[in-house]
Amino acid sequence: MSSDPVVINLEDVSVYYGDFRAVRDVNLPVHDNQITAMIGPSGCGKSTVLRTINRMNDLIPTARVEGKVVFGGVDLYDPQVDPVEVRRRIGMVFQKPNPFPKSIYDNVTYGPKIAGTAKSEFDEIVESSLRKAALWEEVKDRLADSAFGLSGGQQQRLCIARAIATNPEVLLMDEPCSALDPIATGRIEDLMEEIKTDYTIVIVTHNMQQAARVSDTTAFFTAEVDPASERRTGLLVEHAKTDLIFSNPEDQRTENYVTGRFG
Repeated sequence: MSSDPVVINLEDVSVYYGDFRAVRDVNLPVHDNQITAMIGPSGCGKSTVLRTINRMNDLIPTARVEGKVVFGGVDLYDPQVDPVEVRRRIGMVFQKPNPFPKSIYDNVTYGPKIAGTAKSEFDEIVESSLRKAALWEEVKDRLADSAFGLSGGQQQRLCIARAIATNPEVLLMDEPCSALDPIATGRIEDLMEEIKTDYTIVIVTHNMQQAARVSDTTAFFTAEVDPASERRTGLLVEHAKTDLIFSNPEDQRTENYVTGRFG
């Protein structure tokens, strides 16, 4: 599919909440310095799979994962792997902007501070991260102000700056534009295109036009009855270059979804 190396590889991944298998048998390679979009109807497991990549599902007591998520040659679910370190190297931006009740400056330095970075490096980290998030020119004169004084789109870009301040290799984005207006959405989409030279990005989106605009590859998920439990469970139907998914998909279920006949 791509000549770029695989950074993350999901191998036969199933995710359970208690005895319910929410997602089954996902095999998905994520390529370096590309944007991978996950699309599909509500309830098909897109966000569950995304959270599996950086072990956010560990925070749900009933959740467990079967299969492998390989990153840098290491299975992230090996008992020896520290999930906190996983989340430092694989950052996450959530659906709604969630700045901390702190200053703009303190939001960006939160991760480096926890990681034990020297304070002497903070000013450089703040400027670099805000520049990468295309926010520096808008906030450089009010870094001590509360992050809550920013607009919704600015808050989301601040959250991106906060995520990249710990120098991750991968950025996960769970519907990062769903709470934003079209202008702010355009800024975030432009930003993703700019920073993919430095980061590998995986985005969950309900907006198929957004997936078509920003992603290099697209994974289509759906939900069908699991023969083992007779309950609906999420599964990956097809993963290919984005232009092929939207113009010439191999699976009829994908075509039905992207043409609006289903979902």
